[in-house]
Amino acid sequence: MAYDFIFPDVGEGITEGELLQWLVKIGDVVKEDQPIAKVETDKAVVEIPSPKSGTVLALRAQEGTTIKVGQVLMVIGEKGEQVQEVKSAPKKEQSVSVVGFLEEAEQVLTGKKDLFEEQPVVASVKALPKVRKLAEQLKVDITTIKGTGTGGQITEEDVHHAAEQPVPRVPKVVKKYDMYGYVEHIPLKGMRKTIAQNMVKSVVETASVTHTDEADVTDLAVVRDKEKIRAAKDKIKLTYLPFVMKALIATLKKYPYLNSSLETDEEGSEIIIKKYYNIGIGVDTPDGLMVFVIKGADQKSMLDLAKEIEDLSEKARTRTIDIGDLKGGTFTITNYGSVGGLYGTPIINPGECAILGLGKIVERPRVVNGQIVIRKILPLSVTFDHRIVDGAEVAHFVNTLIEHLEDPDLLLIEK
Repeated sequence: MAYDFIFPDVGEGITEGELLQWLVKIGDVVKEDQPIAKVETDKAVVEIPSPKSGTVLALRAQEGTTIKVGQVLMVIGEKGEQVQEVKSAPKKEQSVSVVGFLEEAEQVLTGKKDLFEEQPVVASVKALPKVRKLAEQLKVDITTIKGTGTGGQITEEDVHHAAEQPVPRVPKVVKKYDMYGYVEHIPLKGMRKTIAQNMVKSVVETASVTHTDEADVTDLAVVRDKEKIRAAKDKIKLTYLPFVMKALIATLKKYPYLNSSLETDEEGSEIIIKKYYNIGIGVDTPDGLMVFVIKGADQKSMLDLAKEIEDLSEKARTRTIDIGDLKGGTFTITNYGSVGGLYGTPIINPGECAILGLGKIVERPRVVNGQIVIRKILPLSVTFDHRIVDGAEVAHFVNTLIEHLEDPDLLLIEK
């Protein structure tokens, strides 16, 4: 019997994904757990495994379309088994109802009544109560379904089949230009859509404030230059990030509220202080900003941190990173200085209290022991949730962080 493979929830809170590539075609014989498609969701590209062995009888989505959790993705069965034909969904995302380009128009064209709108079920419809309820849940107009059961009765399969059909939509007029010139329309989807949603969520749900300062990392630079030679022998690229992480973790242990989150439910709100240190690292990829998480960072050596940062950065840029490596952070570092810039107002990662922004290290004149000397200066920006901590505590936090960065003896260098 044909089996409808439903697109599963591939991660916490996942509701949809973009089908990037089919790894099988109709007629292929697949084995259980064999990868059958690549789907982009929650900032990562994941391979969807087949739930069972059999022959691919139908593919219910096209590459480039957005698929929802619970939607039929593929039909698996015995070779030669017949399945009901379903018209292919449009190549564009379901939410983008564009039918070509119209040069000029002032309003959206009108059309037939949306099939999702509630309509009374007439007495002539032959369907059991459970079938009617199913049609209501799937937002299917049962009056438009032709029953295949005995005497024309509508079955549950008829309802499911109707739900899979692409919903007729009124064509939306899209102008190729406005009054100033030509424009291009780019759907907000995939990774860019995820970033947008997370940023809006953070801004709306937190009372964010940014504190800035500077650290003199001249002595740290000397230590790093010496240690990176040793690291290179083990084929490890030692950047400043592991040093910053060590300094950060030592500071978080002294100011634990910066390593927390604020959670609210029906009974009220409470601050959850994390006793573990999972440090997120923002990395620039061709598809946008991605934040991977170094789990248990306080338990790892400087070189271990350097190696893991290097490995996860590469996986992030090639979109081969595991979803688990993108979750569970307690505090985030974003190093925008690696591409230029001194100060910023980084946005807090949802579910955390603060984020540290690192600017570009620059040489500046400073007065040391009454003498003007050139020092290496690292700009720092900390955006924090003012609901959890006050500005004075954050100022103390940054001062302590600077102490650790300016005195390498406070940082433990170990293999």
